[in-house]
Amino acid sequence: MASLSRESATTINTRKIVVAGVLGAIAIVLGVTQWGFIPVPNVSGRATIMHVPVVIGAVLEGPIVGMLTGLIFGVFSMLQDTTGLFANPLIAVVPRVLIGLTSWLAYRSLEKVNIDLAAAVAGVVGTLTNTILVVGGLVAFGMIPAAAVPTIIPQAIAEVVLAAVLTPLVVRGVNLVRSGRTSASDTTPRDKSSF
Repeated sequence: MASLSRESATTINTRKIVVAGVLGAIAIVLGVTQWGFIPVPNVSGRATIMHVPVVIGAVLEGPIVGMLTGLIFGVFSMLQDTTGLFANPLIAVVPRVLIGLTSWLAYRSLEKVNIDLAAAVAGVVGTLTNTILVVGGLVAFGMIPAAAVPTIIPQAIAEVVLAAVLTPLVVRGVNLVRSGRTSASDTTPRDKSSF
């Protein structure tokens, strides 16, 4: 079970730094290889799952890991920007850091009810944090017109659904591995002639 005490969720240690680095690297690989983009019918033509490692880090390891992973994702998106839309750290970095915090808060609020539900809601909240803050920042800074916001809705819906499905699957898998219940013992006799 991924239940963390409040103290351990907010403390930083070597393991958490490594986990944040690995999840941040996964987000970067998703971006560089384009595996993190799914075609959708809107202006950009694609939805992203690059924020999902941030959500997973927050759910499994706490807000610090989620925020560090979000920082890596945000800095990467700023450095890789070729459009000029993500040159401002208030648009590229801050929303991605906040994904880790909001996802963790959503997960913690529902964790005792049902872990799968909590992970799915964390995926939804993290995705909406990213979408609302990034798009809101783009509109606020005059990078895109407010009239373009409705065209982003199909992308946002696709991202919410993907995060709501992927997050509980990964969290369940990691929790299963952590519990040590990943293999069954073989109790049937083997026929030596089959080797």
